[in-house]
Amino acid sequence: MADTSFDVIIIGGGPGGYVAAIRAAQLGLKTALVEREHLGGICLNWGCIPTKALLRTSEVYHLMHNAKDFGLSAENVSFDIEAVVKRSRGVAGRLSGGVAMLLKKNKVTVIDGEAKLAKTAGTPDVLVGKDRYKAKHVIIATGARARTVPAAGLEPDGDKVWTYKEAMTPETMPKSLLVIGSGAIGIEFASFYKTMGAEVTVVEMMDRVLPVEDAEISKFAAKSFTKQGMKLMTSAQVEKLEKGAKSVKVHVKNAKGKVEIVEVEKVILAIGIQGNTEGLGLEALGVKTDRGHIINDGFGRTNVPGVYAIGDVAGPPWLAHKASHEGVVCVEKIAGENVHPFETGNIPGCTYCHPQVASVGLTEAKAKEAGYDVKVGRFSFVGNGKAIALGEDQGLVKTVFDAKTGELLGAHMVGAEVTEMIQGYVVARQLETTEEDLMHTVFPHPTLSEMMHESVLDAYGKVIHM
Repeated sequence: MADTSFDVIIIGGGPGGYVAAIRAAQLGLKTALVEREHLGGICLNWGCIPTKALLRTSEVYHLMHNAKDFGLSAENVSFDIEAVVKRSRGVAGRLSGGVAMLLKKNKVTVIDGEAKLAKTAGTPDVLVGKDRYKAKHVIIATGARARTVPAAGLEPDGDKVWTYKEAMTPETMPKSLLVIGSGAIGIEFASFYKTMGAEVTVVEMMDRVLPVEDAEISKFAAKSFTKQGMKLMTSAQVEKLEKGAKSVKVHVKNAKGKVEIVEVEKVILAIGIQGNTEGLGLEALGVKTDRGHIINDGFGRTNVPGVYAIGDVAGPPWLAHKASHEGVVCVEKIAGENVHPFETGNIPGCTYCHPQVASVGLTEAKAKEAGYDVKVGRFSFVGNGKAIALGEDQGLVKTVFDAKTGELLGAHMVGAEVTEMIQGYVVARQLETTEEDLMHTVFPHPTLSEMMHESVLDAYGKVIHM
């Protein structure tokens, strides 16, 4: 007879759930994980990983088209979209299998199916089909899905109006498309399709693309996107979609209040995400939610004893690495470890478009709004030898410091490989280093990371190479 009693049951096998399960097992807790579809969740199967595989393809394609800049020759450069998608899906499949192996290695019981919480005298039972499971602690890690607006006709149909899933597996390459939303998801798809040859329009309600980023970084990125041939419509809103036999007419109210019709083959919805809270039985239990997300504290605890929530279902930032770390904090607290409550101030954000964008901490505007007297440093990629050698001399590193204490309040970058570089500033913030610590740190030469040093020096009038 199958074991039905556990210390911890985790609902959802994404980067929050499976990491929490492994850490719980390492801590000696008898652990089960319920997953209804794919281990690894949206991130591994339909998000972070396969999109990076697609973007890598577009990067190589771009380099091949510009081979002459490196003294090389590449003629008749083309692509096979079926093969491009196959590689992306293969990468995702390989990693999903790896998650299954890790769970097995750590003796986590994996239960296939869709879970629902059932009210009991103590901790809610977990129902999966006809089976009932008991646990002292239940962690909800059900993730999120693409947000739609049916009232405005912004609803995917799998044909002309796509979510990230359809955008990741095109059967043919569209000649034109329109992306609604310019956050990380929208801009990454816009960048991929533009590089692969499609005519791309991006519509954003806010006054700039990548609106959560520092304004200076957004402006730099927008200039680059426009130079590539991307059409950006900011302070704009899609009013309706008219679907034809082979195209979609998108009615967009522009910044001047006039309606402009943009005709494209495909539309990608990237207007945010909403938590997967339906069907879990939360209402009957009295679990508090806010705008489709479960409310938790710094340890993942909800208002119902023994019930926890982590990852995207628990609200922003909607990032895989946030979910994983939140899961670790949650189970370590359950196990009685001495752990600090989870905070989001040091969670880096990365967008893998071309050029890449990365940031951590406060923007210059947010720092000033918070009352800080700031010192701001900047260093351009044009002053860095490694960037010039790579043929990637367009970019910017920006740092924001508290003028009184020297605390690094935020770091913001746009350019080649900044998604790898940002971790240096994340570590600096985690260790509470000051501008003096960073100035005295020796950076290797020649590297892109030298620009991180120079940006700090610039904030204090000591920059060397600019």
